[in-house]
Amino acid sequence: DVQLQASGGGLVQTGGSLRLSCIVSGFTGDDYGIGWFRQAPGKEREGVACISRSEGSTHYSESVKGRFAVSSDKTLNTVYLEMNSLTPEDTAVYYCNALVQGTRNYWGQGTQVTVSS
Repeated sequence: DVQLQASGGGLVQTGGSLRLSCIVSGFTGDDYGIGWFRQAPGKEREGVACISRSEGSTHYSESVKGRFAVSSDKTLNTVYLEMNSLTPEDTAVYYCNALVQGTRNYWGQGTQVTVSS
């Protein structure tokens, strides 16, 4: 079965950077995409970035565009979310999600990102 392992969260000051990792296991094909989502206390979960494993195309929400970068290392089956110029508004639990073959949806456990002012 497909499993996702997210890591890399932590506490950082405003203006700092963090890199999140999402290791994908249990699927050997390229027909999937990985999305990064976040959920702040009292708010709905929102998508912030995604990448197509096969094409490498990426998309970002307006709130993170220009500050976050999503990338994929196929040899390690890992997707990264590089987060720069962090602000307290980026504080949330971050989740990675896999959409496999356009139909099957999997979530990893969250990793907490806290940005202090």
